[in-house]
Amino acid sequence: MGIEERVTALFRSSILDPRSSILMFLHCGEFQLDLSRPLVMGIVNATPDSFSDGGQHSQRDAAVAHAQLLIAEGADIIDIGGESTRPGAQPVGVQQELERVMPVIECLRGAPVPISIDTCKPQVMQAAIAAGVQMVNDINALQNHAAMHAVAAGNVAVCLMHKQGDPQTMQAQPSYQDVVVEICEFLRGRIAAAEDAGIGRERIVVDPGFGFGKTLEHNLALLRRLEKLAGLGVPILAGLSRKSMLGALTGQDVEHRVHASVAAALLAVQRGANIVRVHDVRATVDALKIWQAVNGSGVS
Repeated sequence: MGIEERVTALFRSSILDPRSSILMFLHCGEFQLDLSRPLVMGIVNATPDSFSDGGQHSQRDAAVAHAQLLIAEGADIIDIGGESTRPGAQPVGVQQELERVMPVIECLRGAPVPISIDTCKPQVMQAAIAAGVQMVNDINALQNHAAMHAVAAGNVAVCLMHKQGDPQTMQAQPSYQDVVVEICEFLRGRIAAAEDAGIGRERIVVDPGFGFGKTLEHNLALLRRLEKLAGLGVPILAGLSRKSMLGALTGQDVEHRVHASVAAALLAVQRGANIVRVHDVRATVDALKIWQAVNGSGVS
């Protein structure tokens, strides 16, 4: 390998390696997100049945106001969803999901941070991308061919998530030989499929899917060994906010899991997560500022 090839390889590995000290970037439409510090994705549930805040932001004005509040509190990305994926949730039709999310997306056009659409439906992805979203968050990891095509054709980032089973049944009897190894292999395959479809690695994030077809023991093992996902060569997103595993550990109901959620986000970042998906943006942003200062990465 010549000098030029070695420099190129070093540059590429530095951009892609979550443990690297060289700046990394995630390409999200017109945004280039700097991943040299952990980022916070704020959750906007435009649904009546979300496990944590169902109904609070199901109307357009309430959802838009909540998104604007999260941006003011320091969210780096806003993730809008119109279909609950909590365990036992029932699916909604394409038209109903579009009616929930599209008015919110249209009101947030021109926001100072990227807007993500949390959906697994190709039709919703296409409409949201056409309306200007910069990221797709798919719990099915683009296993639907039409979904893969929709993202490949757009200038957007994508989050590929692992889950075992469907929301209706995924918590019935989840089983793994080695949860971390199996998730890594699944995500490695989905990254390869995305690249084959023309989606560059600079547009890809992976999410191990805490709580999606995992027992408490699986979730804890995954959090302990989260750094293993760094070998995939793309940024890691961790979504632990207010989840039932935190309730099982603390005995707190969903309205009182803020402290546990912030602790879980910090642990995930310490173990290599580049993005944390949270409900409580201000608390998480403040905690991460302290973490950054102590670890010598400064305060933004």
